[in-house]
Amino acid sequence: MHVVVMGAGVIGTTAAWYLLENGHQVTVIDRQHAAGQETSFANGGQISACHATPWANEHTPAQILKWLGREEAPLLFRMRWDPQLFSWGLRFLRNCTDKRARENLEKALRVATYSRACLKDLRSTLGLEYDHLEQGILHVCRNENELATVEKATRQMQEFGLNRHMVSAEECLEIEPALRDSNAKIIGGSFTPDDESGDARKFTELLADRCRQRGAVFKLDTIITGLKQDQGRITAVVTDQGDISGDRYLMCLGSYSPLLLKPLGIHLPVYPCKGYSISIDTTGYNGAPQVALIDDSVKMVYSRLGNRLRAAGTAELDGYNLRMSERRQKMIADKAFELFPNSGDRSTIEFWSGLRPVTPDSAPVISDTKYDNLYLNTGHGTLGWTMSCGSGKAVADLIDGRTPDISLLGLGIDRF
Repeated sequence: MHVVVMGAGVIGTTAAWYLLENGHQVTVIDRQHAAGQETSFANGGQISACHATPWANEHTPAQILKWLGREEAPLLFRMRWDPQLFSWGLRFLRNCTDKRARENLEKALRVATYSRACLKDLRSTLGLEYDHLEQGILHVCRNENELATVEKATRQMQEFGLNRHMVSAEECLEIEPALRDSNAKIIGGSFTPDDESGDARKFTELLADRCRQRGAVFKLDTIITGLKQDQGRITAVVTDQGDISGDRYLMCLGSYSPLLLKPLGIHLPVYPCKGYSISIDTTGYNGAPQVALIDDSVKMVYSRLGNRLRAAGTAELDGYNLRMSERRQKMIADKAFELFPNSGDRSTIEFWSGLRPVTPDSAPVISDTKYDNLYLNTGHGTLGWTMSCGSGKAVADLIDGRTPDISLLGLGIDRF
């Protein structure tokens, strides 16, 4: 079959690879000049399968109320008239129960752990080098409340069979010696030795090249404006460069997926959540970490990517606006240099923002649709890099008519 993949980020490109592996002809369409130039470009860099905790839980509504009106809050709502956000928010609140949080955690872990294994296999098979480190993820805490929350999450992950354990303050310093210079007091945390880090953009660009070598066509600098349908089937992707037709169509456009699906009568509750990151040049400095970290106090992550330190975090619900708040940029930089004061030259910081496609239950949408040749692989939220290979392989098998290696129960669009 000829499969047209919409989107050349890490989600679309991994799906394209597995479709090629299954023997299909593949065309990938993206508005950017290269693969991996939007949400995959400068994300947190972590393969954090053991930290796939849903945003929605019984404590989230109280946290949101506490953060309202605070520009530096980890989760910030820009108050505006936005029916899409209102509808998404109601669905999100329905998931803020202990029962649903556990169900949603199982769905996310199912994809994330499978994906981590798929990434290892793919990296080994193709010999991809993308500044990856296999040194685990250290989750540090600064106060007792944070530590209690992390301890509860750790126990829960252990119940699902994951390798995550609590560590003392001294053990944190042994795992990551750069923390010894920190200006923040670390009282303990948790460690997941099986998790990884790496540059998602480099990975995506390298894999796109391998896809081309296998015969895939990448239609770049091409803007998708709609989809044509006839009698229950998609007949073409409409672009500014003309129509592109195939036998099957796969939607991997992240936050922009709902905009193209709505005219087809498919209402996908995916909302864009803006995240920020900074990249610090560590050349000549010896205080940057080697182990990937999560700082629970500000919901930030840190990953060493070659001679750069990537610090990423915050969540801002402000529609499709990519404008960056200077106060939030400063907050991320301040927290990074508080934790790692000798990590690099502050004047070298590169700022970035991107839109994460978040579902109300924090689980991706990997499914078919009411159109018998249209499939979805979107809504991965903050875990797109973590879930990319697994969701790509699963949806490629679904399109192929095979039974995926993992169950897709609860990952369909019909759950909303």
